[in-house]
Amino acid sequence: MLITGDAAADALANSLARVDALHTALTHLVLEGGDLERIAAEAANVLDVRVAFTSTDGRERASVLDPAARSALEHALLLDETGRIRVERVGEAGVPLDGGEVRALRVAAGGADLARLVCVRLEGRVDEEDVHALERVAIVAALLITQQSAIGAVENKYQGDFLRDLLVRGVVEEAYAAEHAQAFGWSLDRPSVVVVAEIDPQPREEEPATREQKRAWQERFASAWRQVTNSLDPGVPTVDFSSEVVTLLPVDAGVGPGEPWAGHDVVRRVVTGVAGDKGGGRRSFTVGVSRVAPSLADLPEAYAQARRAVEIGRRVHGTGSTTSFDELGLHRLIALIPDTGELRAFARDVLGPLADGTTEAANLRETLQVLLDTNFNVAEAARLQFFHYNTMRYRVSKLERLLGPLSSDPHLRLDVAVALRVLDIAG
Repeated sequence: MLITGDAAADALANSLARVDALHTALTHLVLEGGDLERIAAEAANVLDVRVAFTSTDGRERASVLDPAARSALEHALLLDETGRIRVERVGEAGVPLDGGEVRALRVAAGGADLARLVCVRLEGRVDEEDVHALERVAIVAALLITQQSAIGAVENKYQGDFLRDLLVRGVVEEAYAAEHAQAFGWSLDRPSVVVVAEIDPQPREEEPATREQKRAWQERFASAWRQVTNSLDPGVPTVDFSSEVVTLLPVDAGVGPGEPWAGHDVVRRVVTGVAGDKGGGRRSFTVGVSRVAPSLADLPEAYAQARRAVEIGRRVHGTGSTTSFDELGLHRLIALIPDTGELRAFARDVLGPLADGTTEAANLRETLQVLLDTNFNVAEAARLQFFHYNTMRYRVSKLERLLGPLSSDPHLRLDVAVALRVLDIAG
């Protein structure tokens, strides 16, 4: 159909008028105290699309996504198992859906990347007029997020200072603690475990990050923890301590002091929610979990336990691990010795050439550990290592030539077992 110049001009004028009306309505929403949910709803209504605001790595902050839109995103492999939208696969160019399209626009201000605006149209493409309107929506959203971030920074500082006092100095007055906890919307009058999470050091092959990049990673990391724990229980305290995120997860009131916590699945759920599929630029992180703190007075000890679990867990299990203080065993005692040189000397005195960094030494240490785990049952150790029985007998003979009568001297086996744990800690 031929469109005349007048008709084209009218269409353009109507499009501009719609964009301006949307921008004005959204600006009024912000000035009246509206939030991202209302902005998303207004944009979805005017543009006849589904809208979601997410973090820069795709975690939903506010959305107007019905089941049909979520199903379409899932079918296009744009949702991970935790519900995160894989914005890194979408971008501003868009991705086709079954009969429709999805786009993701940056929400930015002052050069800072604040969020993503995801637009889903189930029937037809997201045309340039829609994109132009969505860019206006992103500007208004950036204004609101910047405002909220400024307020949030002050609140987070007060929350962090208060929780740090509880975790480091202990409770001064119960009334003081109760008053501040109530002001923050926290529930502290219940047994809890302290969970400490730290972003892992950068791999050597990566280009070193700037201070600004590291700060952005930490802020996004802390925001993810707050969002996931808030969905679990709005009364859960979660704060950013600059180099670590600290959370107090509630537990069953029936668990006594010093008893193992039976709710590790709760920690796993939270860690999985924060990590997702590690897409969207998320960083690897290590988590430590304390024993149960029955009361506020027990929080400093629990905090120290969680920090120790992070430190030792990263050394023993590597980056990206989650370690409970109750799982540390002998490593707890070894980690208390500050002189790593003395620890290495002990390991070398006991293990001799097995303490070397060679491949042969590492293989023999692995065999030695299996033998210790099976109480020197040679047949069982051979099965576990997929060796012939005679091969394992030869290895046992070699180990005893190097270390002494392991199979008959329980005291020597104890020294060797401790020395192997020392190597886990001290390297």
